[in-house]
Amino acid sequence: MRITGKLDYLEMPASGGTLDTVKAFYSAAFAWSFTDYGPTYSAFDEGLEGGFQADGAEAPAKPLPVLYSEDLEETLAAVQEHGGAIVRPIFSFPGGRRFHFRDPAGNELAVWGD
Repeated sequence: MRITGKLDYLEMPASGGTLDTVKAFYSAAFAWSFTDYGPTYSAFDEGLEGGFQADGAEAPAKPLPVLYSEDLEETLAAVQEHGGAIVRPIFSFPGGRRFHFRDPAGNELAVWGD
């Protein structure tokens, strides 16, 4: 059987900052590496899973990339140190704990841990 519809890539804008600024942030805060494809596009390969949340108080208004961390407090500090803005401090949810931040381009992401 042919598989179609598998979510396996995520593109995010770098419109709030330069591509170099966004790459520097993710490299410093999360040790991501990048492959450049010309001056306006840079790819990352850091793993991806996903899910949907029904409407309600906790449902995101836009897609919300969620990263994993073994040490949530250390990661929160790295995000702040490298220019990320915390928009929701660490809180508990049914799967563990997490926080939300905005990267230098204005994208909102979350980081969760056990």
